[in-house]
Amino acid sequence: MVEVSTSILSIKEGEEATALLKLEMAKTDYFHIDVMDGKFVEKNTYQKMLENVTYLKRISNLPLDVHLMVEDIKTAVDDFLAVEPNIITFHLEACRSKQEVYEMIQYIKNNHCKVGISIKPSTDIKEVYEFLPYIHLCLVMTVEPGKGGQTLMTDMLKKIVKLKQYREEQKLELDIEADGGINLRTAPAVKKAGVDILVSGTAIVMANDFKTIIDELKG
Repeated sequence: MVEVSTSILSIKEGEEATALLKLEMAKTDYFHIDVMDGKFVEKNTYQKMLENVTYLKRISNLPLDVHLMVEDIKTAVDDFLAVEPNIITFHLEACRSKQEVYEMIQYIKNNHCKVGISIKPSTDIKEVYEFLPYIHLCLVMTVEPGKGGQTLMTDMLKKIVKLKQYREEQKLELDIEADGGINLRTAPAVKKAGVDILVSGTAIVMANDFKTIIDELKG
């Protein structure tokens, strides 16, 4: 059974309190926090997500799965460490060198937080291989990062298959997460490819019954 990380990006303004409580009762495994800076991706959700996670920490003990789609990784890490997330994932493409990747991995770990690396659809999965022994999660984007409600790019499933094979060959301990266009129609193929965690936003928060869809995604 896979875990589900629900993206709160699509929750309507003014309905946050009710929706977040319903998601917790529906047994989502994580709250997925999409942090965008308007530079690395077009959309800017930075301040809104900071406000949401600050509120979340007051009302829920569920783990926070923070996904940074930002150019200035260190500043964002510092901002979101304050809410004690379970994991912070940054984009490989936002780093200017391998040294910077290693420095960010170590910095997040030194602050007692798990660390993940995400890759865009255009990035070869092999680019992330050398960092896998040092991280807890690899997030494969199955859409272009930056906005919700997109259609899953089926070519990305091959990346997940390759990543799972590599993980098994190297006997690595890390989770594989997929994010983008995941709903009841696309989830079976994504799960078959080998993910451990499904990120889903629109499909869950637009549903009438959060628990039913979360259960179906997990099963």
